[in-house]
Amino acid sequence: MKVVFLFIDGVGVREPSADNPVNPEVCPTLCRLIAEHSVPIDACLGVEGLPQSATGQATMFTGVNCPKAMGRHCEGFPSPALREIIEANNLFLQLKKRGLAVRFADAYLVDSPEDLKARRFKSVTTVMALTAPETIATAEDLLHDRAVMQDITRETIQDRYPDVPVVTPQRAAEHLFGIARECDFTLFEFFQTDVSGHSLDYTRACAVLRAYDQFLSALVRYIEAAGLTLVMTSDHGNVEAMLERGHTRNPVPFIALGPKAAFLRERVKSLADVTPSLLAAYDM
Repeated sequence: MKVVFLFIDGVGVREPSADNPVNPEVCPTLCRLIAEHSVPIDACLGVEGLPQSATGQATMFTGVNCPKAMGRHCEGFPSPALREIIEANNLFLQLKKRGLAVRFADAYLVDSPEDLKARRFKSVTTVMALTAPETIATAEDLLHDRAVMQDITRETIQDRYPDVPVVTPQRAAEHLFGIARECDFTLFEFFQTDVSGHSLDYTRACAVLRAYDQFLSALVRYIEAAGLTLVMTSDHGNVEAMLERGHTRNPVPFIALGPKAAFLRERVKSLADVTPSLLAAYDM
């Protein structure tokens, strides 16, 4: 089984509304996948307050209910205590134990994984990737189309890396598919949706979603033709309610498309089920 896991930050499930840019006019492919190939899952995890990125993502990638373990939802970068949970037993480590080839497709603008260790602030996915450094893609990988920039098109890095050419969303999808064909599990993280949700700028959110949808549309065609499994989910809601600056308590979509899709959708009810269900699918 080959899986492409798309982690899209800050996208919840909500009914159509004038302030909800997650609609078919803006992002038709995403909306079709939500309507036809997803189940809504819980991101609140039985803890009061708004779901947050650090504990939500840590839960997604470990199977541990991290808000309960921390006693609250934790935003931003994981604390030392939360990092311990991630480092002890995450999805990358579990897949490695099964002898599977794993890749984190997002490019880090560094020369080597060693350069990441010195960073004071590390995201959940960075902490996870550092437990399996061979999964990490560098600036050199990006230059040779062996990685994808977190903004998809590379436009946000042109002032610092003018030698790295801008690509279309469709071309970025081709790059990601090329990576996925060589691996058993490939992760791509996109967080511009969450950033645009916090901005309260509806036009900006629409532009972000349109670009992502172009990328997603091309990627889905490649994945379906090759018989890979696509998994896509979020850590909390945000961009679907543009009149609210913070996150939402809305469920998030768990999308699964491909050979193991039905198996996965039946098992995943909350963020805490994502990693255990993926591992169970690989063990079948």
